[in-house]
Amino acid sequence: MAGHLGYDGPMTALTERERDRYARHLVMPSIGEEGQDRLKAARVLVVGLGGLGSPIALYLAGAGVGTLGLVDSDVVAFSNLQRQVIHGGSTLGEAKVLSAQRRILDLNDDIEVTIHQERFTRANGPHIAQDYHLIVDGTDNFETRYAINDVCLERGIPYVYGAIFRLEGQVSLFAVEEGPCYRCVYPDPPTQVMTGEEAGILGAVPGVIGALEAVETIKCIVGIEPSLAGRLLVYDARAMRFEEVALDRNPSCPSCGEG
Repeated sequence: MAGHLGYDGPMTALTERERDRYARHLVMPSIGEEGQDRLKAARVLVVGLGGLGSPIALYLAGAGVGTLGLVDSDVVAFSNLQRQVIHGGSTLGEAKVLSAQRRILDLNDDIEVTIHQERFTRANGPHIAQDYHLIVDGTDNFETRYAINDVCLERGIPYVYGAIFRLEGQVSLFAVEEGPCYRCVYPDPPTQVMTGEEAGILGAVPGVIGALEAVETIKCIVGIEPSLAGRLLVYDARAMRFEEVALDRNPSCPSCGEG
């Protein structure tokens, strides 16, 4: 099974400016200077810059992830602004990757932001992901999630998963040795799926789930355990309650199984 927790690549010392920016991280025993160095050296790909991708990208940028890759083929629409908080009225009609890049660099110009103005598919995914250490899911469809899952397994990198529907959301970590992959849990897409336009979504719910995905990503990079591998965290906004579901690997999984 591919994947591991903790980033072990080359690291660059923090500048005095960065020490000031990340002061609240540096005093934390679970992060400290070594953890912040790991964040600075990390390269994370965020697929989708809508309701989930907005808080994911903003919090990873604020945390000091050194290189963020942004993938999205869409443009900013007026109806997006109810939940896609990385965008604004001044960027209506603009490519989401460009709108998000501008906002991220306004938040933290000490990091690099690479844009990929295209859909992430099984065909182009390996090329897009080749320089990244981890992929975070900000998507809204099963096809792209299966593509992310397969690419993460091939490259041996973690897949931080998140999904939302109306007043609900869920988060997990896939494609690591400690747990299953996405296809183990969802072998086949449902035959009928309502779009976000059809079902609706409470605007703050993707903020909750996206922030949790950002936390899990930071934990993966720094090496904070336990992770969400083998666990699905489910959020019910109506009841204001979190529940946890145990997840097992499927030995017969076509993506990561033994047979």
